[in-house]
Amino acid sequence: MQKDVKSNLTYLSLFSDVSRCAWVSTTLTPLRAPSSSSTPKRSLDTPVTTALDVFLGNYPSRLMCLWAPILSDTSCRNAYPGQISSNMFCAGFMEGGKDSCQGDSGGPVVCNNQLQGIVSWGYGCAQKNKPGVYAKVCNFTTWIRNTMNSN
Repeated sequence: MQKDVKSNLTYLSLFSDVSRCAWVSTTLTPLRAPSSSSTPKRSLDTPVTTALDVFLGNYPSRLMCLWAPILSDTSCRNAYPGQISSNMFCAGFMEGGKDSCQGDSGGPVVCNNQLQGIVSWGYGCAQKNKPGVYAKVCNFTTWIRNTMNSN
């Protein structure tokens, strides 16, 4: 079996109840996993830091959030010729200015209270014609469920 190293997915099993961790808020609720045919089609919430702050080494002290459009597969492939697989999608603004950035990788992309993507990569941060690239979680639901069931 060939392994795909382009999706930034891992499985982490906690040995104790997460609710016993001091940092977990009582207002947090789990996200629903997408169905295997669920492709994100609307705006999304994804953590974002400003590109200028990150380049200067100034990471924000609180989680930031961005509403951004999910781009068509054609726009995504045109932005990154030969680099986009069926396990990825792009979101953001082609004019630049807003994007996920260093430190956001692995963060959630949420659409309609479902985990639809994982912050993966991009060219710099918030660059014109270079949107953010995200792992498409719906393509991995079988792997996620099988991995959870076997552990």
